[in-house]
Amino acid sequence: MSPLPNRDSVTTIRADGSRPFLHPADTRGRFTRVRRWTAYGLILFYLALPWIKIGGHPAVFLDVAHRRFHLFGLTLAAQDLWLLFFLITGLGFSLFFVTALLGRVWCGWACPHSVFLDHVFRRIERLIEGDAVQRRALDAAPLDAGKIFKRALKHGLYLLAAAGITHLFLAYFVSLPEVWAMMREAPGAHWGAFVFMAAGTGVLYFNFAWFREQLCIVVCPYGRIQSALIDDHSLVIGYDAKRGEPRGKTGPPDEGDCIACNKCVQVCPTGIDIRQGLQMECIGCTACIDACDDVMTRVRRPLGLIRYDSQKAFIGERTRWLRPRTILYGVLLAVGAAVATWALSTVRPANLGVTRITGAPYIVSADHVRNQFLLRIVNKRNAPQRFVVELRRAPAGFVQHGFNAPLEIPALGEIVQPLVLQQPRAGYTGPFDFAVRVRDEAGTFFLERTVEFIGPEARLLREEEAGR
Repeated sequence: MSPLPNRDSVTTIRADGSRPFLHPADTRGRFTRVRRWTAYGLILFYLALPWIKIGGHPAVFLDVAHRRFHLFGLTLAAQDLWLLFFLITGLGFSLFFVTALLGRVWCGWACPHSVFLDHVFRRIERLIEGDAVQRRALDAAPLDAGKIFKRALKHGLYLLAAAGITHLFLAYFVSLPEVWAMMREAPGAHWGAFVFMAAGTGVLYFNFAWFREQLCIVVCPYGRIQSALIDDHSLVIGYDAKRGEPRGKTGPPDEGDCIACNKCVQVCPTGIDIRQGLQMECIGCTACIDACDDVMTRVRRPLGLIRYDSQKAFIGERTRWLRPRTILYGVLLAVGAAVATWALSTVRPANLGVTRITGAPYIVSADHVRNQFLLRIVNKRNAPQRFVVELRRAPAGFVQHGFNAPLEIPALGEIVQPLVLQQPRAGYTGPFDFAVRVRDEAGTFFLERTVEFIGPEARLLREEEAGR
């Protein structure tokens, strides 16, 4: 038997340290319907991303093998990965801002773990083993042919669902056609992808078949930092103790509206009693709201005994939406969005890298001082592109060997070639800076890198000439 919920320890741990397996009851109601359709929309969105093509590539395609990252029509090369800093911090600020306003709405409504657990794996479980009462009875029943069949069927479907999710996740990195090609070949032909798929399937199966709510309670840090992100004015799921207490039956007029039916506990996916106040384990799934509203409807009492509201509102005070916390998070979010917009505007359809060839930093011959560089040009467009290499701010007599004519780079291709530069000894006056510019042949954009031409001190060259 599961322990009674209390605020001193999590419900999913018994006194002896063992873990009771939760079987939350089904709910019906307005929040359940909206949450379910939201989850189905998110699952469809996750499934559709590798199929939907924008600019010739899937909407999200993290092509690690070729160091190309396609995000909703924007193609980034490996050199552009610094932009991920703005993406990650932007998501962080967004989560902070939303949590300060709406509590853990992300966890209950949009987190992939909650979405797949509640609307895929638990649906499979309920379809095969029945409602919560039937599932608990099956747990307690002796092992027989019927129980073995149900458990084998359930876990077989779990494995299929976990494998499907893992293959979908793999498609974000190698594309759907490549995943399909790998599936039709022997595992040894793509052993790395096969090991990833097998390990990912095993992890997902373990999580959704057994670990479940423990991921939210034990592993995920979000629940722990929730107390630092919200305050008494944040919108959370709570119990109206002023209206509900003292708990009792439906008859006596001096009793509160709560009839102690414990439906809110029975439907909770983390096993808490929301009537004990806001707790770390609450993921904001709204199951307790619909369960309580259903009971209130039956006993003909007002809805909202358990509802979305702020802690201030539950004690009769006014909720303030504008407060230092939300203003600070909002400003950080706005600044982050502005900086991210600027950073994305700096992305160019090509990349240019200029490095000095290893070895001697410069070479002095009878007539010239020579520097040698490697130019790496990356075409990030989805079509072949012709590029022109030019030198800017170069002194008179500067001689360029390599990239003297326009060159064509295939779609999403790159080229690495040497660039040899020579300065006549007679015109050499010491190290100087110049620029390497690469532009498309149409002149719609250019990339430029400042490089230093190095050599001996001019005085040493003159002394050497005089010594001859």
